[in-house]
Amino acid sequence: MAEFTMPALGADMDEGTLLEWLVVPGDLVHRGDPVAVVETAKSTIEVECFDTGTMTELLVEPGTSVPVGTPLALIGPAEEQRPARHAPKKSKTPPPAGPVEPAEPPTPAPPSEPAPVPAPAPSAGRLPGHIEAGPLARHLAEQSGVDLGTLHGSGPGGRVTRTDVERAAAARTGAGPPRARATPLARRLAAELGVELATVRGTGRQSAIRSSDVRRAAPGPSATPASTAAAPVRPSPARPSATGPPEGRSAAMRQAIAGLMSRANRDIPHYYLSTTVDLAAATDWLHEHNRRSPLGERLLPAALLLKAAALAAREVPELNGFWVDDHFTPGEGVHLGVAVSLRGGGLVAPALRQADSLALPTLMSALKDLVTRARTGRLRGSEVSEATITVTNLGDQGVEAVFGVIYPPQVALVGFGRVTDRPCAVDGLLGVRPMVTVTLSADHRATDGAVGARYLTTVARLLHNPEQL
Repeated sequence: MAEFTMPALGADMDEGTLLEWLVVPGDLVHRGDPVAVVETAKSTIEVECFDTGTMTELLVEPGTSVPVGTPLALIGPAEEQRPARHAPKKSKTPPPAGPVEPAEPPTPAPPSEPAPVPAPAPSAGRLPGHIEAGPLARHLAEQSGVDLGTLHGSGPGGRVTRTDVERAAAARTGAGPPRARATPLARRLAAELGVELATVRGTGRQSAIRSSDVRRAAPGPSATPASTAAAPVRPSPARPSATGPPEGRSAAMRQAIAGLMSRANRDIPHYYLSTTVDLAAATDWLHEHNRRSPLGERLLPAALLLKAAALAAREVPELNGFWVDDHFTPGEGVHLGVAVSLRGGGLVAPALRQADSLALPTLMSALKDLVTRARTGRLRGSEVSEATITVTNLGDQGVEAVFGVIYPPQVALVGFGRVTDRPCAVDGLLGVRPMVTVTLSADHRATDGAVGARYLTTVARLLHNPEQL
């Protein structure tokens, strides 16, 4: 039995608030599947599972704040698929005494199909009359007055699921079709925003409606990320809840950022380097590429800068990794953290995974998707915890150079400023060229200035030869 615990979604995270479950007991989950939504001081994040198996028990209720490492759920071995409906082999186990009344009257099958067979006898080790159902399904059945013994489970191994109970409750009360399958947070948001769940298309497991589906379906301004303020959660006493009023979320994020940056300045011996790169070749290449490309594949200058930073990190791996336990650990791949400013204030730096291997159009598309999800609170846990080196680009804010603070436990941060036309001497002639200032903040415990200079030289070489990107 494996435990699914509250993950550490960043070096500054000590606890998190479970907002909603994306699975129910009995669901088969695979490594990498999103199974829960967790709120931190900075963002709302979908957390992936690190094991493959069957979700057997949910230990923490939505709205609860718990420390990092607290067990949230139990995951058992993956159950086998339900047997196909064909004539069973003869069993040496004697049938149960007395007549067995079928739960449903048999329906004659067409001649071309095999006749249905009675339900198989209870499996070994299971007492007759025992009903396989999780705690949520049993609780709902008790509330709605449904006898679990009358249900045919649709879950793995015939397990009774919450949907089975809801269908039976609706049929028992004559309330019409069962209510839409939705997570608890989605139901609360739908009630607050006036969204009819029956009209919402679910994108979760088994088409379950999630909170993000409700936000998209909500009319007018209430569909914005600020609508998460409707979700009642119990905030940690140490910080305001990120689902509270905008000023509370902003204050919580500023406090978290301030604490982390104070720690970084105190513990990391920074050194700083900068260089100015001529972007004439890159700009010409970019204009020609966009002229020949369809609208959806056109690139922004940021794509070239990010790809150059990622490829340089691959060539100079001493800057791509982490300082942990007083030694440097290289990253497994180049996962480029991208600093994203949020509309309500503050920032996050989710990762573009394997950025060095992405084609430019793919990287551009991934960047747009990452920024959109960062600003709507739909990041994945791996995206906020696996960056190996971070890039910040303040060129669109008019800044010509930025010297950032390293995000621990990383050992380097790259900064790009605004692309500006400047006088420049080339081949003995003075002209005006597009230029950008590239900066590097690095950890002196892991590298020295010679390594940092090699990195910036590599970035400049790649931008001078954009066809290599």
